[in-house]
Amino acid sequence: MEKKNVPSTLFLDIGGVLLTNGWDRDARKAAAGKFGLDYEELNERHHLTYDTYEAGKLSLREYLDRIAFYEKRNFSHEDFRNFIFEQSKPFPDMIALIKSLKQKYNLKIGVISNEGREVNEYRISTFRLGEFIDFFVSSSFVHVRKPDRDIYRIALDIAQVTPEDAVYIDDRKMFAQIAAGFGLKCVHHRGYETTKDALEVFGLKS
Repeated sequence: MEKKNVPSTLFLDIGGVLLTNGWDRDARKAAAGKFGLDYEELNERHHLTYDTYEAGKLSLREYLDRIAFYEKRNFSHEDFRNFIFEQSKPFPDMIALIKSLKQKYNLKIGVISNEGREVNEYRISTFRLGEFIDFFVSSSFVHVRKPDRDIYRIALDIAQVTPEDAVYIDDRKMFAQIAAGFGLKCVHHRGYETTKDALEVFGLKS
């Protein structure tokens, strides 16, 4: 039987794969409740400007000015920022899986994610992602966001790998499909077990 070629590189998202989402709808609802804000207004302002923050064209303070501090508040930027940071929680089983695969197969590990700079840097530092991830193609670093195809091309260029020699994991099905259009082997992440099984199909048996 012909031996399966094992990929040299594993690309993955952070939010929804290694950690919870950094600042999703549920977190915004919780923030509205905690700080006494109108959720619908907060959410509308968020959608109008968050893409700009994720693309690295606004600081977190400027983003917060637009969604909350356009009026005088009885809480500070630091209060709100810390609340955002506190929403991040790890998925220990997925982190352990990626660490194990990296060690077993000597994989290059790269992140392709849409995250604002301060949130991204907090998550990388707090959860020590740099200990097993080799490089981060974050939207706020490269000023390109998924689903723009350029972000996948940047990741491939940095890794110096052909699409056929890489696997990509994302919890957003559309983003995985776009990566597949480059020829990457893709896993639509829905949970630890299904992703573990899907990676085995590509030769990455834990």
